Amino acid sequence: MAAKPINIAILGATGRVGQELLKVLAERKFPINELKLLASARSKDQTIEFEGKRIAVQEPSAEAFAGVDIVLASAGEAISREMAPLAVAQGACVIDNSNAFRMDEGVPLVVPEVNGHVLKNHKGIIANPNCSTAQLVPPLKQLHELAGLKRVIVSTYQSVSGAGKEAMDELEQQTRALVNGKTHEPQVFQKQIAFNLIPHIDKFLDNGYTKEEMKVVLETRKILELPDLPVTCTAVRVPVSISHSEAVTVDLARKVSVAQVREAFADSPIIEVWDQPEEGIYPTPLDAAGQDPVYIGRIRIDTSSENGINFWVVADNLRIGAALNAVRIAEYLVEHNLLRQKVAH
Repeated sequence: MAAKPINIAILGATGRVGQELLKVLAERKFPINELKLLASARSKDQTIEFEGKRIAVQEPSAEAFAGVDIVLASAGEAISREMAPLAVAQGACVIDNSNAFRMDEGVPLVVPEVNGHVLKNHKGIIANPNCSTAQLVPPLKQLHELAGLKRVIVSTYQSVSGAGKEAMDELEQQTRALVNGKTHEPQVFQKQIAFNLIPHIDKFLDNGYTKEEMKVVLETRKILELPDLPVTCTAVRVPVSISHSEAVTVDLARKVSVAQVREAFADSPIIEVWDQPEEGIYPTPLDAAGQDPVYIGRIRIDTSSENGINFWVVADNLRIGAALNAVRIAEYLVEHNLLRQKVAH
């Protein structure tokens, strides 16, 4: 990490991911000179504590980005589309956690340990991938380098925190009501989430997939730089607070052993292999919550396919899928001297 302290702004500082960004910045001792906390008008009178100091929340504006080196944005697609260009015009790098720019040509979509090299070509805006994609691409990269990817099939089991604080509250309140013999009508989700599964995340598209499922398909291809890779996804919301899980089947170009796959996964700096199922060792959402790694277990040969592998992936969606990945991108920019020149005023 460079010695020069960096001016940081968090756009969406009062939200669930904004709070996680503050936590990750502190944990990783990111070299912050000045920290600006930006949120909507309804939060403007709030203060937030960071490393022993109370910092006032400001409304975002072009002026608020003056002097900022890196903006960590997690305020939703509409706000990002409005504010990111203003920040870039001030000379900042914007690392955006929304869907606003992910598939834009010329905007890097990045998990640093997978494709950090594309950051050298950034033009000010850098996209953080969807939380489900972020934990999927590290093992896929390892498998592609090991034996070549031919097809990917993924089913996601996504926690309610992926839909925000209100969704987490709904799961808790609905569960309390139901165990006490009461009802609690869904407000955030399409159907009851407590004691239930919902195969519907984001809106349905004309092809029968949901927007969430197609994000996984398209973002995976972009990050891995495999535009023609066959990928299919079914995304399911589950009654879990934090951490997304995925069941993944991969067809490879060459036959490999389970031992080779375990070794390839273990070579990644962000993957931990928990794969001794006979001893009850495999990752669950509770194991991953609050932790940094992408956890992988249940690695086995796919008996229905000539060169197929099945495995189970779990990660904290608020960290690897959002805050942690964004901060790792920021660290990469600093370490490789990829920050932008400030605008003269």
